[in-house]
Amino acid sequence: MNHIISNTDTNAYQRLTDRFARMATVEEAMAMLSWDEATVMPDGGAAARADQLATLSGVVHSMLTEPAVADDLAAVAASPPASVAAQRNLDLMHRAHRQATALPGDLVEALTRQASNCEKIWRAARSASDFAMVAKPLAELLALIREKAAALAAASGLDPYDALIDGYQPGIAAAEITPVFARYETFLHTALPAVEELQAKRPHRLPGTAPFGESAQEALCRKLAAGVGLEFSGARLDRSTHPFCGGTPTDIRITTRYDENDFAAALMGVLHETGHALYEAGLPREHARQPLGHAAGMAAHESQSLIIEMQAARSEAYLNYLGPVLAEAFGQDANAFSPVRLAARLRHVQRSFIRVEADEMTYPAHVILRYRLEAAMIAGDLAVSELPGAWNDGLHHLLAVTPPDDARGCLQDIHWYCGLFGYFPSYTLGAMAAAQLMAAARRAIPSMDASLSQGDFMPLLTWLRSNVHRHGARYGFNDLLRQATGKPLDPADFEAHLTARYLA
Repeated sequence: MNHIISNTDTNAYQRLTDRFARMATVEEAMAMLSWDEATVMPDGGAAARADQLATLSGVVHSMLTEPAVADDLAAVAASPPASVAAQRNLDLMHRAHRQATALPGDLVEALTRQASNCEKIWRAARSASDFAMVAKPLAELLALIREKAAALAAASGLDPYDALIDGYQPGIAAAEITPVFARYETFLHTALPAVEELQAKRPHRLPGTAPFGESAQEALCRKLAAGVGLEFSGARLDRSTHPFCGGTPTDIRITTRYDENDFAAALMGVLHETGHALYEAGLPREHARQPLGHAAGMAAHESQSLIIEMQAARSEAYLNYLGPVLAEAFGQDANAFSPVRLAARLRHVQRSFIRVEADEMTYPAHVILRYRLEAAMIAGDLAVSELPGAWNDGLHHLLAVTPPDDARGCLQDIHWYCGLFGYFPSYTLGAMAAAQLMAAARRAIPSMDASLSQGDFMPLLTWLRSNVHRHGARYGFNDLLRQATGKPLDPADFEAHLTARYLA
């Protein structure tokens, strides 16, 4: 039964919302510093930036762990809010407080500082393709991550690795993820050779003729992102080594990189990041800077980027629209950008070493590899020094290819080297969720393909706004999918999507 909040409890809840809003504002400043670091900061600013981010991280942690927070949480809990939204917001505050108080402030700052330092060394190590350069810093960072995982586990009752996963995507754990990934490995074992056999029988003529000028690519990226629904009055498009979407819901920062020999990498990368941006822009403004106003988690976030990039923008319908747009942008013959040629580039399946360049069928194998390796490292079953060999063996087991060097092996991703253990499962969980959401959207919008063939994303975006974006963090992963599709995560929808696209 809901209760009316007394004046004292109302004041306590107001103090909590004020505090969380201030914390969110500091985190927004950190997001901007991180964007600056990745895009325009000179190399000489690295040490100072590490100190800045570590200090601000400590400030947020101290704001959340002050004794007054526990007092206010207890006061409000004694007389819960009548509003369902306020109650969920309060639950999320309790969760954040429990996680923060589990971690000593010196550990939080040490983690931030070591992650920043390790990342800088990783950049040099990747350039040199020499894992030994970063092995010691990574081992030191992993020790801190394991300390963090143990503390979070003790506070939450979860296993250490689950406690890390929960930090990125609440509502799903390794006990559910492991069989889903094992099922996909079985599917891939049969489907991949079948797709390769079909592809070998088809002509493989790539679209257009290089070079594709960077200025033309950038203008095209802006045009297509705007066409999907991104409003540049509240967003920027810049360049970075590793494309990402950052910033805040009202000041979105997308980055990409351009290759004049291949327009598709930047184009699809920007559409991917636009999916993230649209989710951020669609979060409930009435709960801005409150826990409830945040995204539902990183797998949920990834589902929004992939439903735009993979499900919609690589669909047959959208390729029919995209071809003439590309031909005009690059001043080439429209026949050179036919759907068949575009599909040869955008929907080609190939075993490869690099996750970010992988097609949607083999991409999950790269994630499964990282999931298994990081789980082993957190459990203490895999030493950092053993990582290169374990990586190569694992990829060969999954895709029958072996990286020729560290740069194309265990050094290719930034995640572990900046402390993001537990993040990787979100990528493939998001891909599976995207297929499940798209199937539900198609049932609700029979004219979906007709709209996409005109470059019109509004029916899909409107559906996503109503069924995903507006909920913010109200639901965990599986509950969000239940609300939107009528069932929890079901990998059968992803397998059906891949079968229809590549094996029909």
